Amino acid sequence: MSRKFHDVCAQGKKALIGAGVPDADIDANLLLMHVCDVDKQTILMQPDYEVTEECYLRYVNYIERRKKREPLQQITGEQDFMGLKFYVNQEVLCPRYDTEVLVEEVMRHLHDGMRILDVCTGSGCILLSLLHYSNGCEGVGVDLSKEALIVAKSNACSLGIEATFLESDLFEQVSGKFDIIVSNPPYIRSDVIETLMPEVRDYEPRMALDGMEDGLHFYREIIRQCKDFMGIGSKLFFEIGYDQGQDVLRLMQEAGFTECSIVKDFAGLDRVVYGTYCGR
Repeated sequence: MSRKFHDVCAQGKKALIGAGVPDADIDANLLLMHVCDVDKQTILMQPDYEVTEECYLRYVNYIERRKKREPLQQITGEQDFMGLKFYVNQEVLCPRYDTEVLVEEVMRHLHDGMRILDVCTGSGCILLSLLHYSNGCEGVGVDLSKEALIVAKSNACSLGIEATFLESDLFEQVSGKFDIIVSNPPYIRSDVIETLMPEVRDYEPRMALDGMEDGLHFYREIIRQCKDFMGIGSKLFFEIGYDQGQDVLRLMQEAGFTECSIVKDFAGLDRVVYGTYCGR
């Protein structure tokens, strides 16, 4: 049976709308392009593009999974971040565009040959992006999740980037000094997690979300422990929740960090806090 791309896509869109999935038209289109291994330009140039039976059956399966609110990135197994393609699964947070603000801010202070430590590395997207866009830097990523580290190592391999990944409870297995320490730690308050979108609440690892009672637990711990791994002038960077800027800024200032700043994301919300270690 001959099936045209646009007809199949319309079928998927209708199913997703019926299930109340946000951005149903976008997701239906992206999933079909993925299973057919075609890009938008190909579809525009070939309006009668035919979907094979194999691709159609795979697409129907993907639509059913998306109807259950499984994240698009976990269905396709990939997510673009900083112009690079990362493998993802249910063991790691899906890289988000908001986190690109963190990477870009670090890059403003990153020089060739620096040592970078990424705490709570997850998929490795932060560390590997920084290493990709710099020269001669050395990178270490740590995470408590063995499964997340498998994903991070796979991404390093597929991108051809050398990095060290350690199973570590924050700094437990870390040694040496670093010029840059960066982290996107769990920062959602425990009592808020059940209110999150199903894509996040039901499919992303709770370990990577739960920032304990006030969402600030890991900021406190990282700030408390990081000084043994920093030299004077080293910088600490955090991604934060939109309402955590002033709290994290205060924690860093009280710990003796100087030149502390809050950086906003593309929506004008607080997204990054960073400061400089001065040896106190």
